Amino acid sequence: MEKTYDCVILASGDYPSHPIACEVLEHAKNVICCDGAAQEYIRRGRLPLAIVGDGDSLPRAIKEQYAELVHTVKEQEYNDLTKATRYAFEQGFKNIAFLGCTGKREDHTLGNISLLTYYQRVFQIHPIMITDHGFFTPAVGTRTFSSFAKQQVSIFRLSGKEFASEGLRWASYPYEEWWQGTLNEALADSFTIYSDGTYIIYQTYEGKRDE
Repeated sequence: MEKTYDCVILASGDYPSHPIACEVLEHAKNVICCDGAAQEYIRRGRLPLAIVGDGDSLPRAIKEQYAELVHTVKEQEYNDLTKATRYAFEQGFKNIAFLGCTGKREDHTLGNISLLTYYQRVFQIHPIMITDHGFFTPAVGTRTFSSFAKQQVSIFRLSGKEFASEGLRWASYPYEEWWQGTLNEALADSFTIYSDGTYIIYQTYEGKRDE
């Protein structure tokens, strides 16, 4: 996993606490906050490039003091994470890391993770979602992923007919259910997914401990 990106989008889930997630946020070149995340980010002594959302979660004091940073989008068809992603795309950012997208409400967590493939397809960006335990990467077609021995890997197959893997402890197949691709394990420093469709890979920071 890379540590630097064109842009980091910070959402209003659990604030990053793992050292890797914190390092990505700390060294980000550009940070765009969903409006619900802006107050905490500013409280920690940082200023984002922009604050994007419908404005409902942004205190009036923040709106007034940082009015030049606030970009209010009132329509409700898309959530604040998508509004922030669209803004990042319009600024020309391609390699985008998403933080603070999990935790708190489980429906928001599932929705945010599923949006990764949408962002990849619609905005033609390279997104990654970083959590306090690992990271999610959307992919299309055959792709090789960097890993390490005993890294825990879960695969969520979303479309396509063909699906196989190399370099994982348990061979992949065309999963029909989300749970079928979970709890796998990398054998070495890379693994390959062979697919004609879309899927999301989850990889942990730490490997499985010997029992």
